[in-house]
Formats: sequence, structure tokens, C-alpha cells
Amino acid sequence: MPDQALSDAELAQAARELREAGASGRFIEPLRERWPQLDTRGAYAIQRLNTRERQAQGRRIVGAKIGLTSRAVQAQLGVDEPDYGTLFDDMGYGDGEPVPWRGLHQPKVEAEIAFVLGRDLAQERPGHVDVLRAIDYALPAVEIVGSRIADWNIRLVDTIADNASAGAYVLGATPRRLDAFDLRMCGMVLERRGEPAATGAGMACLGHPLNAVVWLARTLAALGAPLKAGDLVLSGALGPMVPVQPGDVFDARIHGLGSVRAVFEGNA
Repeated sequence: MPDQALSDAELAQAARELREAGASGRFIEPLRERWPQLDTRGAYAIQRLNTRERQAQGRRIVGAKIGLTSRAVQAQLGVDEPDYGTLFDDMGYGDGEPVPWRGLHQPKVEAEIAFVLGRDLAQERPGHVDVLRAIDYALPAVEIVGSRIADWNIRLVDTIADNASAGAYVLGATPRRLDAFDLRMCGMVLERRGEPAATGAGMACLGHPLNAVVWLARTLAALGAPLKAGDLVLSGALGPMVPVQPGDVFDARIHGLGSVRAVFEGNA
């Protein structure tokens, strides 16, 4: 077992290498192989360093994404809870708005339910009722995940450090209150140019998407950075990830919630 945490200099170096990989498109080897002693605490420290760097560049935090919400993926990575990353203003695209290929990193797409908060979640340990009261509405979403780690050769610490493999996201334009559809049983179909690419349902996300948001709310509250009114939360995949090619068009349809289209520019 590793018995020594990374030094501040090593954390800064790992953060810098991830930033440079994102800027250049020259992806790096897994952090866990460079630094076998890297643990989840250190991985989140790397993530925070790059969050602060992005803020210093003028990017604005608009919410958070939840990853590793699939029980199968958790089992594959040997973990028993999700992870989270930060969403920035320049990651978001509207329904059908072209997503530039430049700036994406080995992209894959997931159909998800996005939540927008209407109240702060500043309680010490927010519960399900607190989260239900705080959510203003839900939207269909396509998350575009990406990895700065070569060939998606990731384990838990790699994806956490890499901002939970965040890339971009596309939001639908059909807001729904939570009592307008069944969050757990809502079926999802993700199509690529009209052909089925993935299917799933709300229950694929930690058994219920609300469970994922409660986990995030408690985790961030414990860190002293609670979710706030106006925050966007991407709650996790409703089905498998699907690789993306330049020029692809994906439509995600979620029963009771509506649909959203992700259109990718054609030049690699």
C-alpha cells in the first residue's frame, strides 16, 4: 500500500500536465502509473488546482457533474461511491447548437438528467426532502465526457484528478417539474443519426437520479462548498457511454422529460 502522499510540487506538476494535455491534444499516461502513491484525496487536490486555474482565466463555475453512478462501473473500478467534477460556463451548449470538435478530448456521450436548483443546499447533511425542495426543474441532457489520459486508460484517481472526465454538455429546452414524470422509471433512448446507440432508464443512475444528487449535496456541504440556487447538476449516465466521431448527431429521448440533440462539427 502507498505510504506517502504526493508533495505540493508533485500535485502541481500533475495538474499542469493535465492542463497541457487538454490544450495540446497530446494525452498523457495514467497518473496512477507516474505516481503510484496518488490517492483520492490527492486526486481531488489536483482537480481543485485546475479549477482555480480555470477561474483565474475568467471561466465561471455553473454547477457540478456526478460520475461513476453506474454500479457496474463502480465494481469495475473497485469503488462504492460516485465522484464529482466542476462545470464551467464555456462547457455548455444549447439543443442542436454545433459543438466544435476542437477542444474535445477522446469524446464519448452519455444521456443524462440535468437538474437546476432553485434554493441553496447549505444544510450540514442535506436529505432527500431538502434536495427535492431545492430542485426547481429537470432537463434532458447529453454529457460529452472526455479524457486527457491516453486511450481512456483510467482508474479512480485518474478520472477524479481529470475533473471527473468532464468535457462539455448539451442541455435540452423542455424544463419539467419533478412531479411531471417518473425519475426512476423514465426510459432513455440515445440515437446516432436515427439509429439506436444506447438505451437505459433513470434507475441506472445509483438506483434513482435523486440518490446521486443527495450524495453530491452532502459531499459538497461537508467540504464547505454547498450547492446553491441556480446551480446546474448533471446527475449521471442513464445508459452506456458511446464514442463520438466528427460530424456525428445524437438525439437523446427521455420518457416524460423530452429530447435533446447534440450536433458535432465535422472537422477533427
